[in-house]
Amino acid sequence: MTDRPNGLTYAQAGVDIDAGNALVDAIKPLAKATRRPGAEASLGGFGALFDLKAAGYADPLLVTTTDGVGTKLKIAIETGLHDTVGIDLVAMCVNDLLAQGAEPLMFLDYLATSKLDVPVATRVVAGIAEGCKQAGAALMGGETAEMPGMYRAGDYDLAGFSVGAVDRDKVLPRMGDQSAGDLLIGLGSSGPHSNGYSLIRKIVEVSGLAWGAPCPFAPGVTLAEALMAPTRIYVRSLVPLIKAGRLKGLAHITGGGLIENPPRAIAEGLTPQFDWSAWDMPPVFQWLQATGGVETEEMRRTFNCGVGMVLIVAPEDAGDVLEALLAAGEDAFICGQLTAA
Repeated sequence: MTDRPNGLTYAQAGVDIDAGNALVDAIKPLAKATRRPGAEASLGGFGALFDLKAAGYADPLLVTTTDGVGTKLKIAIETGLHDTVGIDLVAMCVNDLLAQGAEPLMFLDYLATSKLDVPVATRVVAGIAEGCKQAGAALMGGETAEMPGMYRAGDYDLAGFSVGAVDRDKVLPRMGDQSAGDLLIGLGSSGPHSNGYSLIRKIVEVSGLAWGAPCPFAPGVTLAEALMAPTRIYVRSLVPLIKAGRLKGLAHITGGGLIENPPRAIAEGLTPQFDWSAWDMPPVFQWLQATGGVETEEMRRTFNCGVGMVLIVAPEDAGDVLEALLAAGEDAFICGQLTAA
């Protein structure tokens, strides 16, 4: 094949291979900082290996999850607040692993954009690495895609993929062990987490407030900063309780809120009966409801309303579980019980 003088290049088509290489170099130390037993976190290969025996599992099952951040990214893009969306990405995946009783082991990310902005991408991946450290998962690799024409200038999207492990006798939910009278324990959220942001953005539009305006429900920060609070990661407080066999089920409160998520972890013939007076809905949700005129039922099926996880425990275990959760720094409270459907 003969080269054509002044022939077109990939860079002229809008894809900068050198920028991609620069990003890999920038994030290698971030990935290295997430190493854990069983994983040597490194970037650049075609795949990643994990040693389950070194991680301490005897009869493990693998559990996989995948998720994104959703339209919360629009706020990050419009305001330049890129540092915590990576935590959201990890959290949405690893909290789902917990609902199956699995400990997060490794994480991979996918970042797609029109034109790679290395400083912005580095900030995003730094957030992913921070999320991995909070979750005890190794950042094993990922993919960055420049796709001119697919995204507007400055836009990007994220997807995450996580692998966890659980010994066969610790898989959740334990539906066969559940019974009427089991208690529901709620774990406080850090805000809307990464759900309901299409509605949140509409409410902000209705409010007439700019993203940079002083936050009406959180003094000292802007509205955008308050709404970008990263999703809470519950791994370190819940994995010991799972391994000790103290939980009968876990529901991660994501899209569908407190109405649609808990039944996914509950046996047929039982239903969750929430005590809605057991906690005060945090100020962010009170503001969203009042400003948007959102009906209470719509709030409960769209947002977590201050409860990021719901645990199902036997009444005789509830005191010890609550004590352990509070000692681990969680805002934990009994928020209801299971009743016969």
